[in-house]
Amino acid sequence: MVSVVHSVASQSDFEQFLATLAAGLPAEDAAALRRAVETAWQSYGERTLGSGERIWSHALGMAVIVAGLKLDVESRMAALLFAMPSMEEHAIARIGEQFGAPAAHLVSGISRLHKLHPVTRSFAATRIEASAANPEEMKVQVEVLRKMLLAMVEDIRVVLLRLASRTQTLRYYAAHADDPDGLRAQMARETLELYSPLANRLGVWELKWELEDLSFRFLHPETYRKIARMLDEKRSEREQFIAEAIARVRRELAAAGVKNPDVSGRPKHIYSIWNKMRKKGVEFSEVYDLRALRIIVDDLKDCYTALGIVHDLWSPIPREFDDYISNPKDNHYRSLHTAVRCPDGRGLEIQIRTWEMHHHAELGVAAHWRYKEGGQRAQEDDYDEKIAWLRQLLTWKNEVTDSSDWVAHYKQAALDETIYVITPQGKVVDLPQGATPVDFAYRVHTDLGHRCRGAKVGGQLIPLNTALETGQEVEIVAAKTGGPSRDWLNPALGYIHTKSARTKVRAWFANLALEETLSEGRALIAKELQRAGQTAANIDELAQKLGFARADDLYIAAARGDLNQRQFQATARGGEMPGEAEPPDEVVARPSKPVKGNQGILIVGVDKLLTQLARCCKPAPPDDIQGFVTRGKGISVHRTDCPNFANLAALHPERVIETGWGTQTTGVFATDIIVDAHDRQGLLRDISEIFTREKLNVVGVNTQSKQGKAHMSFTVEVANLHHLQRTLTLIHEVDGVVGVRRA
Repeated sequence: MVSVVHSVASQSDFEQFLATLAAGLPAEDAAALRRAVETAWQSYGERTLGSGERIWSHALGMAVIVAGLKLDVESRMAALLFAMPSMEEHAIARIGEQFGAPAAHLVSGISRLHKLHPVTRSFAATRIEASAANPEEMKVQVEVLRKMLLAMVEDIRVVLLRLASRTQTLRYYAAHADDPDGLRAQMARETLELYSPLANRLGVWELKWELEDLSFRFLHPETYRKIARMLDEKRSEREQFIAEAIARVRRELAAAGVKNPDVSGRPKHIYSIWNKMRKKGVEFSEVYDLRALRIIVDDLKDCYTALGIVHDLWSPIPREFDDYISNPKDNHYRSLHTAVRCPDGRGLEIQIRTWEMHHHAELGVAAHWRYKEGGQRAQEDDYDEKIAWLRQLLTWKNEVTDSSDWVAHYKQAALDETIYVITPQGKVVDLPQGATPVDFAYRVHTDLGHRCRGAKVGGQLIPLNTALETGQEVEIVAAKTGGPSRDWLNPALGYIHTKSARTKVRAWFANLALEETLSEGRALIAKELQRAGQTAANIDELAQKLGFARADDLYIAAARGDLNQRQFQATARGGEMPGEAEPPDEVVARPSKPVKGNQGILIVGVDKLLTQLARCCKPAPPDDIQGFVTRGKGISVHRTDCPNFANLAALHPERVIETGWGTQTTGVFATDIIVDAHDRQGLLRDISEIFTREKLNVVGVNTQSKQGKAHMSFTVEVANLHHLQRTLTLIHEVDGVVGVRRA
């Protein structure tokens, strides 16, 4: 122990240091701390940190801060041993053997959190320039980094240890003027953006104030010195006034019957003064809480009694009273705030609260790792209440796993269903738990997701369906061109976890199918224009004449078989769109040999003719139909938009006969349904189930699959087109179906 004693100057100094370090702990824990001090000294020696501070000195200062927070012995030992993993290969195992698993667990958490240093330092270095370029994006990134700091650890005490470490580093910078690498200002920006807000949310006010004041001192030295001088000039006067005010308030409270009040002065720290001056646009003289009192009483009624006494002693300042007891803040902060004018004309701020309100507002998370009298660890009275309180402090939505031993099993990572991973450029991306590299790629950029072909974590290739973890640096291996794989949409393969990524993949394939449809439609329109001798026609004008908003809509209609070819030919040749045919005189055709489904066909001006439904277009009510007189087979009934009928009518117009459906039709009619889809297992089964539910008889099936695309043709018997349209709508909703139409 001689070497350790020498480093602390003397034996008495060392014993005094140990007493400070072990304050509030039982004797056996104090002995464990003594062993941890010796182990730390043997491990660190004269080695230094990047800041230039000796690791040994940093560990001692960090441990004293942790002891001041009244954390448990494991936390204090972890502060002393925090750097051992960087010195020894199996340090965590050694700490576990010598000082117990809880201490080793905390040291491991500190080491894990250390991985964030390059990210946070890079962020701080580019903060000003990035904020000017895109302030909203930087606000989001700051919040994500704050969340990641908590998600990186499994025990909230690790975050408190990290805050203690940063406080010690800033204390070292404050005591040493040298800063050759310019790290001081960079670390100060990082502290104000990330660490002091965390201290605030955790309720560790003493660290928050010191972190802010030291950071402000490094970033704005002139302003800091100016405010400090103004405070120094009035310090003795202010201290005397505070002492007199405390004594006066205590006397009045005792006279009013308020028992055991705690009255104390509360200094305003420099960063807080500057912030108030800046935000409210006021001068130093208008900051009323430079002189402040805090009154803590036992119960609620005493709060309002104390308020009345204060307002009797001094004159209240208008608009400076807030009742946060009747109207608590969003984080359940409760207190009475008032400001009064003293006889010397200066202001005095006063806060009044009960002890319960004070513990909630001031002691924060640190209160949960205290030792009660007799050296026993404090046990929570209500676990759910503790979690609700943590949610309010952290202001982040978390979920909790049940645990009876809160010291050993408090899992902060389990409180948050979000993971945080890092891009090679140092940007933090938040994703839901279970997210894969494919989800990550699509979150960074849609095009990167489409071109994703592999992923690396820590430089090692991993499968694309691997679930990512918080803190990992993920690099996407991307092709120069190309699109996603259809396998990514298979839930059983686990490539995609997020809904947004799945939507983007489906949109890519839908767009691909659309491009193919457009290409097919362009070819059909070009063929029809060539047939009409109008290859130079303006497609946009032609589309508008046919009732389409743009040329692409015309191409899609042509590819899907929704374009009336007779109308198209007439319009392409320069004519107007044919109007509706006049309703014909109806004469019932009584076929000598009725064909199933053609009952009720009306032929104009003739009787007793054999009729048959054309197989090429399979008409069904209420299609527009025309008849064509065949040789020896009677009337062949076609749809008016049937290409075969158009060719026959052009060659033999004299054999065309007006035809229509009667008022009643009986039987069923065969029609063809064409389905285009992304091929998958069970696709044919799902479509067949729809035919079964709709009670349609399938009389013919033809399916083809090529390069993951399915083309299916079904011949079904329907009573009318209304029934058919409902069926088409249902088929279109089947997963993977791109398009469905009647042939």
